[in-house]
Amino acid sequence: MLKVLKNLKNSWTSVIIIVILLCVQAATDLALPDYTSKIVNVGIQYGGIEEAAPEVISEEDMENILFFTDDDEQILENYELVEDEPTEYQEKVKNKYLGKEYNTEENKIYVLKDLEEEQLDSLVSLIAEPLVEYSAVTSEETANQIKERLMQGMQENMTEAQRDVVLEQFTSYVSQMSDSIKEQAAISSVKQVYINLGVDTDKLQNDYILMSGLQMLGIALISMLCAVTIMLLSSRVAAKLGKTLRDKVFKKVLSFSTAELREFSTASLITRSTNDVQQIQQLITLLFRVVVYAPIIGIGGFVKVLTTSDNSMAWIIGVAIFAILVVVATLFAVAMPKFKKLQDLIDKLNQVSREILTGLPVIRAFNKEKKEEKRFDNSNTLLMKANIFVNRAMSMMMPLLMFIMSSITVLIVWVGAHNVDSGTMQVGDMMAFIQYTMQIVMAFLMISMISIMLPRASVSARRINEVIETEPSIKDKEETKQFNPEKKGLVEFKNVSFRYPDADTEILEDINFTAEPGKTTALIGSTGSGKSTVVNLIPRFYDVTEGELLVDGVNVKDVPQKDLRDIIGFVPQKGILFSGTIESNIKYADDNMSDEQMVKAAQIAQAEEFINTKPEKYQDAIAQGGSNVSGGQKQRLSIARAIAKDPEIFIFDDSFSALDFKTDSNLREALAEKTENKTVIIVAQRISTILNADKIIVLEEGKIVGEGTHEELLKNNETYRQIALSQLSEEELNENRKGGK
Repeated sequence: MLKVLKNLKNSWTSVIIIVILLCVQAATDLALPDYTSKIVNVGIQYGGIEEAAPEVISEEDMENILFFTDDDEQILENYELVEDEPTEYQEKVKNKYLGKEYNTEENKIYVLKDLEEEQLDSLVSLIAEPLVEYSAVTSEETANQIKERLMQGMQENMTEAQRDVVLEQFTSYVSQMSDSIKEQAAISSVKQVYINLGVDTDKLQNDYILMSGLQMLGIALISMLCAVTIMLLSSRVAAKLGKTLRDKVFKKVLSFSTAELREFSTASLITRSTNDVQQIQQLITLLFRVVVYAPIIGIGGFVKVLTTSDNSMAWIIGVAIFAILVVVATLFAVAMPKFKKLQDLIDKLNQVSREILTGLPVIRAFNKEKKEEKRFDNSNTLLMKANIFVNRAMSMMMPLLMFIMSSITVLIVWVGAHNVDSGTMQVGDMMAFIQYTMQIVMAFLMISMISIMLPRASVSARRINEVIETEPSIKDKEETKQFNPEKKGLVEFKNVSFRYPDADTEILEDINFTAEPGKTTALIGSTGSGKSTVVNLIPRFYDVTEGELLVDGVNVKDVPQKDLRDIIGFVPQKGILFSGTIESNIKYADDNMSDEQMVKAAQIAQAEEFINTKPEKYQDAIAQGGSNVSGGQKQRLSIARAIAKDPEIFIFDDSFSALDFKTDSNLREALAEKTENKTVIIVAQRISTILNADKIIVLEEGKIVGEGTHEELLKNNETYRQIALSQLSEEELNENRKGGK
């Protein structure tokens, strides 16, 4: 998989941007629960008051509060008494709470200094208790109780020391409150202080909620924009990677010799270039979110839980993660073997489909439609069962994980409600905890989802790498040679032997002959004698295993394959045409070829006869594989394509088999004029095709058993004579011989 990911280097700029945006998105997503907590706790519960220390307070209330503490100096050093003209900062604070019309000369106020966070925390710890005590005394119910106790003390002639004891008991009760309850009480006291001063607390609350809500929306908008951009860039990176992989696979396949093409079936190569690459693309689209985003969210959410909220419920997160891992591990163990089989089953289905579609005429001719339907149905059913099994396993995962998430939410509410009731947690903190927990759980869900996709993508990556990393058995040397112009068109076989890879026996053995320019060399022999193998060695479709094969005086292994194939016009045994037009097929060697050259090639190949009957002549469409033309027409167009190339060496691998005798004769006659100074090598089954060849090579079981002209071989070679007599009578042979002369 890592080898495939190395291809992302072409998109490194987009990858860096994606990583940065993922970090930004994670940071914004982690900030949202904190704002939820603030809106609920501060905005709703505390009335928009953030700290348990008033920012403004009347002189009278300050004196009353200081009555309940001995830390007068420490508290007052954090405040400034505004008597005359306030400073810019003081004016700003005053306008925020009291408005511009408030006269500080008539009504003196204390304004909190611009403190650092540590200084503010220290002040809160000093002023919280006296604030709560002052608030309790000033409340109607508490004030009446204290007043009653004080009146009783006065009737009993209570001393000052005794009154101090009563006050000390009251302050002791406040001190014993939990920090959470004490903070809530202190903030409520601050609100009362503001009310005493004439602050519009409703406006203060609305402003806080509105501002926090707008900030929350802004953060959510940033997160949304990041997510959209990330998906766009990820899709682009994935698509570009897919293009790169397909390009590499295709170029590698083009460099394969016939030996490598035998190793990978056509159906498998198509699947690897399409379905396998698609699996990689789907993985890459989500991979960045899992590799970058999920860990940040998971770790960041856990840190937030431990630092910004009550961590007494952190064990719930552990329970959730454990449950998720158990579910995913179980499904992973069950479904993993099927993932490995899926791609092979797709290969098999493609192969069967291709065989059936290609061999449809034969299937119909033998009435084997039912048999082939059954064969296709078997492959299709196996793939369907594998997909159903995997999909069922995966469909169970989401409901199970959603059940876990819902159960965890209920558990958090249950435990959190008790904590809220006991005063150790606030409602907003519980809501934030739920959000952080869901973020952590979703991070693990994302990792779980990618763990499901990863095995299948890994299988696809391995299959793609198998193609990309396969070294062609036929490749150019680092130092190549040039053709010898003095031996132009000369083809020499010197003690050539050949065997297929992993074969036990030689297909060709000790082949020696020369094909000269200006002459026609023919190869004939029974089926399986090695005729096509001999001519496939010349353009290096295979490499000889022993001996030397020279073209233009140079070993074919020492020249670039492109240069070698540039001087060869090869017409394969089976005519192959490409989708397009008749013109594009004839001009396949050179798109800039002149029309005159194209027409001349078609005339020599005897193809103009049927081309002129087409509605659009040379612009008439050719279907994929040439399925809309006959076998003979396909062969003639293949021959015209080779002639139009005008190479030094012509190789016809049984390319006249689909032609009638008249067309065959006319073609050979026209071809003789075109190839007057060219080397022509013909593989043929029909004696009539090679009667006039300058040299005929007779092959039997991979060995040369005869060499000479038609007349010489008829007299001296029994194998050739048997082949000739199997096709023509003695009289016909003599007539053809005379006609040829």
